[in-house]
Amino acid sequence: MRSATALLVIDVQRGFDAIEDSGVGRNNPDAIDKIAGLLALFRAEGAAIFHIRHAGTDASSYFRPEGIGFSPKEEAKERVGEPVLVKRVNSAFIGTDLETRLREVGINTLVICGATTNHCVETTTRMAGNLGFDPWLVRDATWTFDRTGPDGDRHLAEDIHAMSLTNLSGEFARIVRTSDVRLY
Repeated sequence: MRSATALLVIDVQRGFDAIEDSGVGRNNPDAIDKIAGLLALFRAEGAAIFHIRHAGTDASSYFRPEGIGFSPKEEAKERVGEPVLVKRVNSAFIGTDLETRLREVGINTLVICGATTNHCVETTTRMAGNLGFDPWLVRDATWTFDRTGPDGDRHLAEDIHAMSLTNLSGEFARIVRTSDVRLY
């Protein structure tokens, strides 16, 4: 019997290298290694994996489809047979056929990892919960960056990450670590 659990790998793209290289702080420096571990687990079990890519539409985006930043990080690159869905907004469910694909193969549980915690990961996780899926957000396989708020205050990546997890916990998702992930 095929697993009813799928892995969503959200926006693990080279465009984030440019942000890091600019000196912006981030959290979870081991997140890419954790994502690679999740990919290995799901591949070993023959479970469903969906790669989500962000296609930036703004001229200054690091994620423009014709640019190097659109490419996946090597550790998270898809293999033959693993679908890649391209989105242009924060949610992997908007403008893609992700929901249809998941329902067609009987997926109930979504293990979610990638970047950034407070943008596309959080938005996709919220929608997954609202659509009736059982989302598991993997806290040590996601990351975000320091940001400046509208008030000019600086917010550290770790605090932003923690707030996103707090916002999602319970009502929208289970917050787990990679060591908690099991396939059903």
